[in-house]
Amino acid sequence: MGSLVGEGKFCEADVGNIVSMGEKETKHDSLNENQSKPVSDDLPHNQQLQDLLEIGKNKDGIQIPPVAVAVRNIDTMIPPHSQLPKPEAPPGKNPMNSQSPPSPEKFSGIDMPAFGKFFQERSNSLSSAIAKKLSSLSEDRVTEFNLSGLKVIVQHKKDDQEVEIEHGNLNSKIRGRITFFSRSNCRDCTAVRSFLRERGLRFVEINVDVYPPKERELIERTGSSSVPQIFFNEKLLGGLVALNSLRNSGEFDRRLVEMVGRKCPDAAPAPPVYGFDDPEVERTDEMASVIRVLRQRLPIQDRLMRLKIVKNCFSGFETVGVMVQHLHCSRNKAVEIGKQLARKHFIHHVFGENDFEDGNHFYRFLEHEPLINKCFNFGGSINDNEPKPAAVVGQRLTKIMSAILESYASEDRCHIDYDAIGNSEEFRRYVNLTQDLHRVDVAELSSNEKQAFFLNLYNAMVIHAMIRVGRPNGGIDRRSLYAEFQYLVGGYAYSLTTIKNGILRGNRRPPYTLVKQFGATDKRLEVALLKVNPLIHFGLCNGTRSSPTVRFFTPHGIEAELRTAAREFFRRGGIEVELDKRTVSLTRMFKWFDVDFGQDKEILKWVIPYLDSTKAGLLTHLLSDGGPVNIVYQNHDWSVNS
Repeated sequence: MGSLVGEGKFCEADVGNIVSMGEKETKHDSLNENQSKPVSDDLPHNQQLQDLLEIGKNKDGIQIPPVAVAVRNIDTMIPPHSQLPKPEAPPGKNPMNSQSPPSPEKFSGIDMPAFGKFFQERSNSLSSAIAKKLSSLSEDRVTEFNLSGLKVIVQHKKDDQEVEIEHGNLNSKIRGRITFFSRSNCRDCTAVRSFLRERGLRFVEINVDVYPPKERELIERTGSSSVPQIFFNEKLLGGLVALNSLRNSGEFDRRLVEMVGRKCPDAAPAPPVYGFDDPEVERTDEMASVIRVLRQRLPIQDRLMRLKIVKNCFSGFETVGVMVQHLHCSRNKAVEIGKQLARKHFIHHVFGENDFEDGNHFYRFLEHEPLINKCFNFGGSINDNEPKPAAVVGQRLTKIMSAILESYASEDRCHIDYDAIGNSEEFRRYVNLTQDLHRVDVAELSSNEKQAFFLNLYNAMVIHAMIRVGRPNGGIDRRSLYAEFQYLVGGYAYSLTTIKNGILRGNRRPPYTLVKQFGATDKRLEVALLKVNPLIHFGLCNGTRSSPTVRFFTPHGIEAELRTAAREFFRRGGIEVELDKRTVSLTRMFKWFDVDFGQDKEILKWVIPYLDSTKAGLLTHLLSDGGPVNIVYQNHDWSVNS
């Protein structure tokens, strides 16, 4: 419908105007040449008019009347559709239906290239004009609009609520509540959590591993303890299968819209109450009554022994005397009770030389040990309840810490929101639960259980340290953090360095030191692993960007889980192979702990099973051709993984 200059097609009105302008310009040629104004810099004024008048000649150059031009060049005049917009005149041109003919003075100032631009842009602006026109139509159900040689499809405008759901803007209007029950390390629960986050929907997650009494409510509402279970207010939506079905059918959005105007009733699952601990049945230790008597009756004094002051101690003779007097037992029986107190870590010899003996031997209560008050899981008193099995306590701590990561860490665990963790109810419960570690018997753990227990404890302690102590600044702060942040575990203080080098590395020297972690008489040496597994280095996260990502392990799957951790670490850039330079770039961890991995080519052979096929092939080729291989160590990024 738009006229194109390049094709020589004009509407009848356009032809008339052009011929009329040509006639007037012919008369204008008689004017003095100095008085005429050129239209463009490239062509003289008369030449431009001559080009315009060329459209009035046939192929033989014979002048054709204006009417003939109109008849020959225009086949059919198609009026524009009533719904289409009216075209606008180009800049500098009066409207086409103007009654006054253009004067020579006005015509000489017209921007001639604007004619071509006008006709070219008319077709380009047509589609947008149609869209604007049709969007204002009052007929809501129009789906097609047919024009001559043109078909327009109209898409219905989305409902406001549909748009809000799509863009996550419905959140602020929902008066109801989305609740779902979960457990730690549950794949289906992770899928539900990710879906709700992607939709930008607020929800309340009730992790029954963090809030054990909520499991009874879960069973009462659903008839099963399986998770996840999703609730819209008080109505049960179902698990992951039900969620996928409702999402694919569009029913999920419809039910979501229903919650906009409906306030959450009291019958809906209640969110956990923050700041209150769940009542638990605790068994009081059988020695608790004895230790209470001793704490009240024994004369606790500072004494000079071996040329130094030993604080807050008492003698074995005094202890036996108090028990004979208040427990009405013999001295031999009192000695047996004293040994039981020592084995249960209520008291310790001041130099760790014996369990308990009558006479001039000196002991201290556990809470009076020099390092105990610096432990971050010690709140001023010892947990006197019957110690739970170490494996049970470790598993419970791991579940809570896993729930913390699922809520406050990125999906890949590379970034952790320490501030949010520190303010969370989950972390408060974790810290309270660490008091169960005071007197646990870690010596009863098997090798795999011990490995998983201390790997998990190390990773949890690092998170705790980042929250309570803060991010270290520089090497001195880091060494201080790893050496001084401690937990009271099984009657003894364990720092991060102690766990890593003393327990998991079998009492090997830390990097750049000359002495081992434990001395020959250190009681913690009994807990150290007899065989060092180099894979433990890929399971320990020290809170930096270059360290392995934080994860937690199970005793029955510890080996497979550590291999997975190693593969992930190398996939993230722990090793790079440059075949043309015959160079292998390794994480600096291999240099620090070369005694665990081996030297040079031994290290390269060790890592091959944990590499992807490409890197493994390149490294195998370098090692098999007999040529030299250069090993360089990457710089360690000490910035915090927050």
